[in-house]
Formats: sequence, C-alpha cells, structure tokens
Amino acid sequence: MATSNSLAGSIAAGLNEIHSSWGWFVALGIALIVLGGVCIVGDVTATLATVLAFGSLLIVGAVIALIQAFRVSTWSGFFLYLLSAVLRGVTGYLLIRYPFTGEVSLTLVLASFFIVGGVFRAVAAGTLRFPQWGWTTLSGVISVALGAYLLGQLPTASLWFIGLAVGVDFIFDGVSLLALGNALRGVPTGRAFAKA
Repeated sequence: MATSNSLAGSIAAGLNEIHSSWGWFVALGIALIVLGGVCIVGDVTATLATVLAFGSLLIVGAVIALIQAFRVSTWSGFFLYLLSAVLRGVTGYLLIRYPFTGEVSLTLVLASFFIVGGVFRAVAAGTLRFPQWGWTTLSGVISVALGAYLLGQLPTASLWFIGLAVGVDFIFDGVSLLALGNALRGVPTGRAFAKA
C-alpha cells in the first residue's frame, strides 16, 4: 500500500513538473514532423548532411579521446585510448573527405545489420514461440528483405536511403512527442492526479 502511494506521488510530482510544458512538446513534435518530411523529400541532401555530421562527430570524439589518452598516459590502457582516437579521427576524416563513398559504406553496414538482425529475430521467435511470436518473425523477415533490397540496389540506394531513414525517424519521434503533449494537456495537475 505504501509503495503504491509513493509511486503515485512520484508520478504526480513528475506530471506536475512537465504539465505546464505540454505546448513545447507539441511544438517540438510538429517541428520534427516537418523536418522529417523535408528529409524524405530531399533524401539525397539529407543523406549527405547526415554523413557529414556523423564524420564531424567522429572527429570531435577523436579529439576528446586523444586528450583523454594523454591525460592517462601512464596507464596501461593508454595505447587503447590512443588507437581508438586515431581510428575515430581517420574514419571521420574519410567520411568528410569522401562523403559519397561514406554513404555507400554506411548503407552497406545498415543492410548487413538488417539481414543479420532479421535472421536472428525470425529464428529466435520461431524457436521460442512466445505469445504472438508470428509478428516478431514477420518483423525479422521484413528486415531481411529490406537488407537484401538495399544490397541489391547498391550503390544507388546509398544516395537516398539514409536520408529517408532519418526522415522517417524524425516523423515517428515527432508523432510521439505530439501525442505526449496532447496527453499532458488533458491530464490534471499532479496534486489532482494524486487524489484520483
């Protein structure tokens, strides 16, 4: 009984903190949906921008890892940090220097991930046969089909796929934030929630 009261109090406190921000959740959701639509329409440009941003982040991570490596230079893991920094830096540089080759490489990695992940998901679901296992098997089969399609369409698919995937992700994130904002608008304040 005490646990349920403390849980209700915790939920009420959390709702009370974010209740007044429901409009920001709605605005951010709408902005992400619009940005996702722009990414889908301009999928080639969005793919290029994503590869360049990823390369830039790898270079920033390399600089931070390099600083950390020299801060712990007496530690036995120094060379591991140094190697990690160098690999990140080189990969980031190559993605920025050769973005179209980077698009192909990233699409190849994603296609392989879809195939391997889909096979494991489908086989595990078919073997374990948990409740509603057919949906998981179908999800795995669709993932394998998507990976095979991407491999079959390389290098052309690398021009548009990453931008399309980023756009779809933005839209789903935007819809979820929009739903959260609308749900928060309808929920009473925390104190009223705790009494309910």
